Amino acid sequence: MKALKFMLLMVALVVASGQIDAQKFGYINSASLLEEMPKIKEANSNLETLQKQLQGKGKKMLEDYQLEYDQLNKRYERGEIPPKDLPAEEAKLQEKQQAILSFEQDIKKQMQEKQEALYKPILDKVKESINEVAKEEGYTYIFDTSPGIGVILYMDESADVTAMVKAKLSAKGL
Repeated sequence: MKALKFMLLMVALVVASGQIDAQKFGYINSASLLEEMPKIKEANSNLETLQKQLQGKGKKMLEDYQLEYDQLNKRYERGEIPPKDLPAEEAKLQEKQQAILSFEQDIKKQMQEKQEALYKPILDKVKESINEVAKEEGYTYIFDTSPGIGVILYMDESADVTAMVKAKLSAKGL
């Protein structure tokens, strides 16, 4: 009975080791891959342009607010605004201040939406290319070694699939 259990254990270990050996692992540094892609550089340039436009508009709103605030103070100091009318004037300024704060939040939202719209098609093609390389080359797993994303304590340089993914992306015009 002990011999049979030992034999079954040995068979199980041989089968398990065969399955482990059959798995092929690869890795990619997606951050460096994306950094080199012309389409990402173009997307980043578009985002930077949009950000400058929106910040310019926000700066203009802030300058207008500051000008109106200063003018209100001067008019009040010169006695041109009766004390009873001051709260209404201050309320108008508070509305403008609130509009500026709202615009700042809108800038963040617009930038996020634009970034997603520009990056999504590129990232989808990168993922598609990674999947194609993995299937064509028989990889079971491909890990991302980008700083802050993946953690691998050891990797064989021959398992780097970055060049194959770059070739796939180049073939797709990216």
